[in-house]
Amino acid sequence: MEQKQTKLAVVPVVTMFFMFAMISFVTNMAAPFGNIWKNQYEWSGMLGNLMNFLAYLIMGIPAGKLMQRIGYKKTALWALGVGFVGVLVQYLSSLLGASVETFTVSGQPVMLNFLIYLLGAFICGFCVCMLNTVVNPMLNLLGGGGNRGNQLIQTGGTLNSLTGTLTPLLVGALIGTVTDRTAMSDVSPLLFIAMGVFALAFVVILFVKIPEPRRERIIRGGRDPHSAWSFRHLVLGVVAIFFYVGIEVGIPAELNFYLSDPLGPVASAAVGGAVAAVYWLLMMVGRAASAAISGKVSTRTQLSVAAIVAILFIVVAILLPADVRVSMPGYSVTDGFQMFQVPLSALFLVLCGLCTSLMWGGIFNLSVEGLGKYTEQASGIFMMMVVGGGVMPLIQNALAKTVGYMGSYWIVAAMLAYILFYALVGSKNVNRDIPVE
Repeated sequence: MEQKQTKLAVVPVVTMFFMFAMISFVTNMAAPFGNIWKNQYEWSGMLGNLMNFLAYLIMGIPAGKLMQRIGYKKTALWALGVGFVGVLVQYLSSLLGASVETFTVSGQPVMLNFLIYLLGAFICGFCVCMLNTVVNPMLNLLGGGGNRGNQLIQTGGTLNSLTGTLTPLLVGALIGTVTDRTAMSDVSPLLFIAMGVFALAFVVILFVKIPEPRRERIIRGGRDPHSAWSFRHLVLGVVAIFFYVGIEVGIPAELNFYLSDPLGPVASAAVGGAVAAVYWLLMMVGRAASAAISGKVSTRTQLSVAAIVAILFIVVAILLPADVRVSMPGYSVTDGFQMFQVPLSALFLVLCGLCTSLMWGGIFNLSVEGLGKYTEQASGIFMMMVVGGGVMPLIQNALAKTVGYMGSYWIVAAMLAYILFYALVGSKNVNRDIPVE
């Protein structure tokens, strides 16, 4: 009987892993797509990314409530349907409104196709928010919480990083060198693949049995005086995840802009995309390593060490002169794979992927530890603050215009310092007196 239950548990776990991979696939299209629009509107590079993450702020808590009401599986199905629509709208931006001006920014006309693209990115944000709300607590639940729950989240994160590696690489290969003629139509094949994956995932999950924890809990004796917000370690964890997603997205996105800049050290979108892909590849390696050791090494220890090492990498990258070079792989449609000379600072930035790889799962695992019946509500709150992945890279990008690309990474170092504080102090549950059953 126990053997049968173990086999049945594999199906929902694998399903959650697959959805984890899709989250990164959709999310990581925004930053490299920004290279297309930045060539037309200098101020627009991170706006698609902002719209993607802004949806988290709006949808986070509703997604948690939706999951409580209709369950994990139906929430996932709704998310996949919304994702298909979001990618379709982004594809339509390459076909519609290319000659219709809507307003001007600093005397520069803004066309309708750009607004359509932003709408598509916003809709995709709703999708990944809903998927994240389902996937993280479900994997933690299937693992029984603690180190085992973190282990499953990190394993799913490995697949998440794999698609994160492929996405900027594919976009960079399709774009090649950004020119005045580069447009969204150049990445249409990737958008078609995305729509096909969403459709296939919808059909698969429709027939997969996913366990449903109790969605409605009746509190006897009146209204519950407590909520997920009553736990200090969750509140501080919400701030930590806001900063973390800003770090995860900001490091490779700003590096991509730096290497793709026509006046920069490389001036190639293909190379920028390839180097950014190495960052996501190292995130995959780091998550696989974390999954292997999570049964023996505590989440708090892993998070603390990762934050310290990442701070060191960032500071070294900032201080290194740009003329110190190293060979890193790049890819273009015309020349294929090559080794390109890039600043050594780029290597230290992509090495941060080894550290940031385990932070998402670690922060989530520590934040919901001991929350019991408040876990679903906490998951919704958690997802709401993923908006940091849109806000903080936008701030970093604005800072880069003043202090330079590498100088903008001081804000990343500051956010990593907060995560170190959370790992050492803020993650401790000081509200054990609150009943959670």
